[in-house]
Amino acid sequence: MENQTTSYTLVLSGLSDLPSLQLPLFLVFLLVYLMTLTGNLLIVLLICTDSHLQTPMYFFLGTLACLDMGFTSVTIPRMLFDFHTQKRLISIQACITQIYFILLFAASELSLLAVMSYDRYVAICRPLHYTQIMHWKTCVLLVLGLLIFSMLYPLVHVLLLLKLTFCRLNPLQSFFCDLPQLLLVSCSDTFINVFLSLFLAILFGGGIFALTFCPYIIILNTIMKMQSKAMRSKAFSTCSSHLAAVFIFYGTLFFSYFHPNAKTNSAVDKVVSVFYTILTPLVNPLIYSLRNKIMKISLKRAVSVKRPEPNFQNRNGSSGPVF
Repeated sequence: MENQTTSYTLVLSGLSDLPSLQLPLFLVFLLVYLMTLTGNLLIVLLICTDSHLQTPMYFFLGTLACLDMGFTSVTIPRMLFDFHTQKRLISIQACITQIYFILLFAASELSLLAVMSYDRYVAICRPLHYTQIMHWKTCVLLVLGLLIFSMLYPLVHVLLLLKLTFCRLNPLQSFFCDLPQLLLVSCSDTFINVFLSLFLAILFGGGIFALTFCPYIIILNTIMKMQSKAMRSKAFSTCSSHLAAVFIFYGTLFFSYFHPNAKTNSAVDKVVSVFYTILTPLVNPLIYSLRNKIMKISLKRAVSVKRPEPNFQNRNGSSGPVF
């Protein structure tokens, strides 16, 4: 069949069809977008400028902040444009491009959350070997590896999408180009696309899911064996921040694509999609900063240069891994 992907445009249903809601929604999501960029950019700047935050844990946190800014920038600017024009038309090429970057940032965040779980495992379960295992070369290679994987993974879907022909009979029941929604409006046979999507989701998604949660079985066992309440409190505090981010992202992602009425309850799907594509990048800086004393002290030091710098070293004078 002749490739006609450059000859058609698609319609996004958006969050609401009511004209009276377009301006309020535009202002709300513009504010959310600016808050997301500000919060994540602030974390990146603090980590880059404060020597106390230049450790593997905060290196991964800074990477997560960069991914959150990219993730939200793939969806919100397009949504704001649709609120402004009220047309919600998008070309096939632009739609496939958006799908590529959504899959890229989603895979990057999931992989990074798994790497951060491993970092917490080494810091809590093998603290004496932390600096040898999580040295800077290892951290950089881990991030480069997950980014290369995340850039290659969406290419498989994109190459298959380019061979499909699409119809304008039904709008995409979303405010962004979602892969399952795009396949529903295709005139071509999408069996290979659906099969490959499920296969790769089980293969890579299941593997990343296991790498994210399995270390916490060992971590929790190690924490329960700690005799010091202060050490248990520090370990639980760090783990709770990371687990909160993991559960929010995984929970909304699984509910959006695997709940029983995923194909019929479009209103619920839109709300859940807002959570994992827009609100998760917004709350991640709050989760990691409000529960982290070192981040709060660093922020206070940044806004008050005259305040003396606190000493983050342990009583014995060594720094050690940051819990």
